[in-house]
Amino acid sequence: MMMNGYKRPPSPPLSTLPMQLTEAKVVAENGQSEPRVGLFNAGLGSKTGVWTRGDVVLVILRLLCMGASLTAMLFMVTARQVSTASFYGFQLQLHSKWSFSYSFEYLVGVTAAAAGYSLLQSLIGGSRLLRKSPLIPSRNQAWLTFAGDQILAYAMMSAGSAASGVTNLNRTGIRHTALPNFCKALDSFCDHVAVSIAFTFFSCVLYAASAVQDVIWLSKH
Repeated sequence: MMMNGYKRPPSPPLSTLPMQLTEAKVVAENGQSEPRVGLFNAGLGSKTGVWTRGDVVLVILRLLCMGASLTAMLFMVTARQVSTASFYGFQLQLHSKWSFSYSFEYLVGVTAAAAGYSLLQSLIGGSRLLRKSPLIPSRNQAWLTFAGDQILAYAMMSAGSAASGVTNLNRTGIRHTALPNFCKALDSFCDHVAVSIAFTFFSCVLYAASAVQDVIWLSKH
């Protein structure tokens, strides 16, 4: 376009305006002569690979859930001991193993399933963060993850409660009978079981926290 003998340069395409505005803003703030493209340029928003606090918290919770579940399972499957106890003056040989109790077997099964679930979620979440893609791509997956976290939280509580009853019986004996406190003779076995139960309840808390994070994500999307 000509105006008073001066040729006006053509206007830039509209598609380049967001990028140019972002460049100009960065130059004005930093006082640098070389333009730099901002992180949220061209209207890309949070899809440029920025890790939000919620994403990092979810990944950390998955790793903690997996570690606590594995610890609970390993302490339980290594709970075995052979010892002797005095009963009416007689020395009785005691052989204890986690597989002798259905409650302990239930705890091992639940913690193994929880560890596998957390491992899968951690791998999926880590790969998405590395590929700079959303950690939770849709509401359907968020609801599915929330349901899984809720189920495992209740399952962990159930397994820990069932195993606690058997452990308490071993420590206190049975009232109105002459059965002794078996944990005095089977101290190593009872200690392994106690640590396993503690990590089981800790896993329950972690899965409940993961479910809360899922609800927070759903409330924002």
